[in-house]
Amino acid sequence: MRKLTVFNFTTLNGYFKGPDGDTSWHAHDEEGSKYAEDALHADGILLFGRTTYEMMAGFWPTENARQMMPEVAEGMNKSEKIVFSRTLKKATWENTRIISDDIIEEVRKIKNTPGKDMAILGSGSIITQFAEHGLIDEFQLMIDPLLIGSGTSFCQGLNHLVELKLTKTNTFKSGRILACYAPVSK
Repeated sequence: MRKLTVFNFTTLNGYFKGPDGDTSWHAHDEEGSKYAEDALHADGILLFGRTTYEMMAGFWPTENARQMMPEVAEGMNKSEKIVFSRTLKKATWENTRIISDDIIEEVRKIKNTPGKDMAILGSGSIITQFAEHGLIDEFQLMIDPLLIGSGTSFCQGLNHLVELKLTKTNTFKSGRILACYAPVSK
């Protein structure tokens, strides 16, 4: 069975994006880029909602991305990608397919077949839906040491308690903390 992991940057007060979708509060640094490079070498499938997909597809295939973070750009561009959207008709970023049907059932089917593990980047509404249906195997949160006044929680709108247990931590020189959690089995 394939594993489904969430990876998100978050503020100390739990926001993965600020007002109007702002993520400029998260500064990419050498350590964070190295972590992303290593994660992309795992050769998994990247999952996105439409909004996050459009943001990522607008940056990673560019020359600017290749100059700023060449290893991450290469990994992002060559990775297999799935975007969940009922409105997106064509995916222009290489190695991307669109799933517009019942995303819960589609991910259940994918998880129950042999193959690459999957990772959700950003895409809060997708995370919320998958968390509610018990489809997420691990939450990896890169906690930035800062607070913002308002924003969006990566599980905003969650309708029930999802109990988690801490499985791993890593503290970076920047003060960021990677905290990894797995759902508690019932």
